[in-house]
Amino acid sequence: MPRVRRGPPGRATDRHEAWVALGALLLLLVGAPAAGWAGGSLADASLQRSVRSQHAERHAVRAVVVGPAAGPERLAGDPEAGAEQAARTRVVASWRAPDGSPRTGEVATAARPGPAGSALRIWTDAAGLPVPPPMDGRTARTHAVLGGVGAFLLAAGCVEAGRRLIVRRLVRRRHERIDREWAATAPLWGRTGTSG
Repeated sequence: MPRVRRGPPGRATDRHEAWVALGALLLLLVGAPAAGWAGGSLADASLQRSVRSQHAERHAVRAVVVGPAAGPERLAGDPEAGAEQAARTRVVASWRAPDGSPRTGEVATAARPGPAGSALRIWTDAAGLPVPPPMDGRTARTHAVLGGVGAFLLAAGCVEAGRRLIVRRLVRRRHERIDREWAATAPLWGRTGTSG
């Protein structure tokens, strides 16, 4: 049976590379999912607080259409409001503020409003000014899941970048050591009686 030769120029760095790969694998299997879960949980808790706060501060009120708003239709996007906020029609409407005072102004509605005099639902703040609808819990949960996925991908990318950086340094050190050993032995090549 032939004897297995262990070459000195790479054995220690090969072992180090194997340990680095094992550590990176464990971090990818345990650390990155934990980071994703933690990031998603923190985002969900924060967004759910925001949902509760918005529902407490914003009030649905009945308004009456006065007529169409002047100017072209606009997109009024609120990233917190969800899909129903994507395309909204603006109309002039009248409503009552929480203190009972009458208000009239331009408001956005998700549905096509009826003719003048028809009712529609709008959202107002405590002062009776129109505000976007509050974010719903499902939209908040979707944003939290996306935040968790982003945290997982960021953690996984950091682990892989760290692994590559460490392996690059190990390979560089291995090549430097091989170059030094080659510089020490190369002049001896070709001389008789030097192989032993």
